Amino acid sequence: MTASLPRQAAPPDEPSPPPEDRRHVIRRRALTLLIIVLLIGVPAGYLVISANQSRDSGKDKEAKYSATGLTADWPSMVQRRLYQVPIPHPSNQVAYYETNNWKTSRLYVQFQTTQAGLDQFLADIGVSRAALKKGDITISARDQEITGWKFTGPGSRPGDDFGIAREQKNPDPTLDVVVNTGNAIYPFVYVVSRTVP
Repeated sequence: MTASLPRQAAPPDEPSPPPEDRRHVIRRRALTLLIIVLLIGVPAGYLVISANQSRDSGKDKEAKYSATGLTADWPSMVQRRLYQVPIPHPSNQVAYYETNNWKTSRLYVQFQTTQAGLDQFLADIGVSRAALKKGDITISARDQEITGWKFTGPGSRPGDDFGIAREQKNPDPTLDVVVNTGNAIYPFVYVVSRTVP
């Protein structure tokens, strides 16, 4: 059996602490509540903002990739290299559209350029002007419908369009090209590049 130690009494010269007044209790509780709110609220707010930004970014990407028709912009360098569609400088009214599925990937490109730019484009894809056939619309009706291009019908003049189909072995893409010479100084070029993954 252990002996219990006697309890030591408080020294008589030290007064006991005064009880907290009501104002001090309210202030201490308010400060504790503020700290708890800051510790929980700031990270939670950050998570909500981050989630909204991430969701908005996903919606932007979804809209970009689910769009139909041409986008008025230059295709990326990677797209131009992959689909072998060299756009000459200077060119304007450049627009493109890309589709991908398990069978075939396509890049649709249009641009207006100078006569020298047209020669450069044709040389870069490995053909010359002599290879273009008058009135040969090499771009299919299906591809025209996807892009909204119209080579026959109101506003088109017979004899303005020249075409060529540049077929290559896989993995190189096949290029269907139509050149519209309605503007003798600045011809318009339409290209559909198809590749099989």
